[in-house]
Amino acid sequence: METESAISALAALAQATRLDTFRLLVRHEPDGLAAGEIARQLDVPQNTMSSHLGILARAGLVLSERHSRSIVYRANIDGLRALTLFLVKDCCAGSPDLCAPLLAELAPSC
Repeated sequence: METESAISALAALAQATRLDTFRLLVRHEPDGLAAGEIARQLDVPQNTMSSHLGILARAGLVLSERHSRSIVYRANIDGLRALTLFLVKDCCAGSPDLCAPLLAELAPSC
């Protein structure tokens, strides 16, 4: 991941509704959720949610697919992986023992 892409992704997540939206979509992988359902679960007006989803999509964090009259959104796990690796790639100056607690915290989540 390039620095500008990471900045775009981090900026997209630096807003409460977008962060909540992304975390909700991660929890609903691999099926995703329809835009209206995301708005309902987060109690956000649909037009506002549409704007937030657009920002997340441009940042490479969500993917969308039309299903009949609905648009289903999914977390872009590859984008999440790229951002996470960008952030920790140079972790601990190459000392794996220093990164072990971070990896241990992530393991049960995956």
